[in-house]
Amino acid sequence: MPLALLALAVGAFGIGTTEFVMMGLLPDVADDLHISIPTAGHLVSAYALGVVIGAPLLAAVTARMSRRTVLIGLMVLFVVGNALSAFAPDHHWLLAARFLSGLPHGAFFGVGAVVATTMVAPERKARSVSLMFLGLTVANIAGVPVATLMGQHLGWRSTFLGVSAIGVAAIASLAVLLPHDHTHASASGLRGELAALRPLPVWLALGTTVAGFGALFAAYSYITPMLTDSAGYAETSVTLLLALFGVGATIGNLLGGRLADHAMRGTLFGGLASLVAVLALFPVLMSAQWSAALGVALLGTAAFVTGSPLQLMVMEKASAAPSLASSANQAAFNLANAGGAWIGGLALAAGFGTTSPATAGAALAVLGIAVAGAAYGVDRRGTVTRRERLVASGMPTESEPVRG
Repeated sequence: MPLALLALAVGAFGIGTTEFVMMGLLPDVADDLHISIPTAGHLVSAYALGVVIGAPLLAAVTARMSRRTVLIGLMVLFVVGNALSAFAPDHHWLLAARFLSGLPHGAFFGVGAVVATTMVAPERKARSVSLMFLGLTVANIAGVPVATLMGQHLGWRSTFLGVSAIGVAAIASLAVLLPHDHTHASASGLRGELAALRPLPVWLALGTTVAGFGALFAAYSYITPMLTDSAGYAETSVTLLLALFGVGATIGNLLGGRLADHAMRGTLFGGLASLVAVLALFPVLMSAQWSAALGVALLGTAAFVTGSPLQLMVMEKASAAPSLASSANQAAFNLANAGGAWIGGLALAAGFGTTSPATAGAALAVLGIAVAGAAYGVDRRGTVTRRERLVASGMPTESEPVRG
């Protein structure tokens, strides 16, 4: 695997850290800026909104630029957003800075995934994407806990300065390690990339991401009350248990990348099926402390096995616009975050029990399997129809040589 993938992983590590660290810093930020915790929670939403808007927008407007230049520029924007967060004088400025920090998130992962796949042989595409995503999963094991402790002991502003430093390191890594000859711009331009997103299979692939990762966030958003109220853990143990989720996610990410290179479709459906099974078993797993810890790790593994195949599935369905489609998939991931948490909250508010968000997540994962099946089914029917038209017109099909 090319060393340049390390540069992409460093950027992913910084992005993953700044995305998730705010959850642990909310009380400190609220206290320092004299706002309520719910008001401080808008900072999480502002970042997610930046991702959803920035992912397709930045990928589209940079369609004709060198992908190497785009990636470095996105990390510069990332550094600026986090530095402004560190020096924000009040809540409103911090809200704007968090939105700015979220803008490059999806486009970086989207364009980065395309670049990663161009640097390796076709049979290693999924593995290359998983190695870039490794930075995101490792952030949940090391980056977020360390950044949270830094914020609690040195002040929350120091956390964002530290994240900015990671961004600077990523910029240097990209400039040194990312080769020029593997980062050609899209030949089709903005109009061609937008046109490539029109087919139904592309939207069904994006819908699979929303449903599949919505299943994860339906349960993960309420994992703390499950661990404390159902499994009987003390609140002080939750941070360590969430690190177990990061370990599981890292294992699942690497496993999914390796398996998807051999059978992408099988890995995707197998990962979604395992997610259904884990979430359906959550009420049982949360009945004891040892099984609850196992369940948290299995949840991370099952969910992130699907990460690389989902990314490649979207890129495959929109092969003429891989950067824009790949970035749009990151927007879909954040929609899954918001939508999954909302659906899990509905189950909890309806009084179905502490583990009911996991059951709702299992239903979403089943929906993800159905949508993925529809995406491949529509694609297959379209291929068959095109072949039938060629036969009817007397033109050669893909399996027939052109004579004359």
